[in-house]
Amino acid sequence: MAKKKPLAIVVHGGAGPDSDHIHENKKGYEEGINKAVETGYKILEEGGSSVDAVEAAVQELENNPLFNAGRGSALNANGEVEMDAAIMRGNDQASGAVTLVRNIRNPISLAKAVMLNTKYRFLGDMGALEYAKQLDIRLEPASYFITEHQFDLFSKKREEEFTSSDHIGMHQLKARLHGTVGAVALDRDGLLAAATSTGGTENKKMGRIGDSCIIGVGCYANNKTCAISGTGDGELLMKNVIAYDISALMEYKGLSLQEACETVVLKRVDTKEGDVGVIGVDMQGNIALVFNSERMHRGWKTSSKQQGVDIYPKK
Repeated sequence: MAKKKPLAIVVHGGAGPDSDHIHENKKGYEEGINKAVETGYKILEEGGSSVDAVEAAVQELENNPLFNAGRGSALNANGEVEMDAAIMRGNDQASGAVTLVRNIRNPISLAKAVMLNTKYRFLGDMGALEYAKQLDIRLEPASYFITEHQFDLFSKKREEEFTSSDHIGMHQLKARLHGTVGAVALDRDGLLAAATSTGGTENKKMGRIGDSCIIGVGCYANNKTCAISGTGDGELLMKNVIAYDISALMEYKGLSLQEACETVVLKRVDTKEGDVGVIGVDMQGNIALVFNSERMHRGWKTSSKQQGVDIYPKK
């Protein structure tokens, strides 16, 4: 009897500083991550593709108001939601990405449509919205995306900024609650895929584009090496080209997935500069979950019976 090929999915819900809100909603976060994992793994188990699995997993988190993507997106400095997303498959490095999108219920599905149905890799702003309308991708009014928690964060940041004449509040803005969601998977056909989606950072400058939608930074998949989804301080991930750097260490230096992730996140990145977290899977079904921050919401399930959900570092 032929040995079954490995299956694996890993999901994250963002890396960054801890907060009272996370502690108060710990069970909800864990349940949300677990649901995303189970949704994606079921697709893999039934013979579905890794692309469909990561899309479905990310959709679950985009629909969950606890996570900073889709419905729970952060508000920019104008009190508006601008979302980014990207998806990539590993056999041919096909990818699709969208940025600065509004009213799209599931930005990850729009990114997938760009990958599968257009000659382009990246669409933004109104062009992406018009394309979504052509495809009948589900839209929602602006009010759908604004949760009470994100509005409270927005109001607090604005108050800190505008009530401090010496801009003391600006350094407090750096202690923002990072929020990105992502998934990586390996399917029965040996196809890797990665997906990442975000609502950005609280009180960000209008038009700011983060790492999540940039191929090679917040999202990357290559069947020669691995699939990676990143999270943390977007500008720091961009500076270090995090996702591709991990793949390159595996391809050119022969490092294992775990070694490559640890090298990039724990050695190459200066922890004083900010938070970085990654999830990854390779062609053998090995998984990695590495972060330098106080917490990273994460979950995983593989055909080799590895399974779990966690938020804080292992003791």
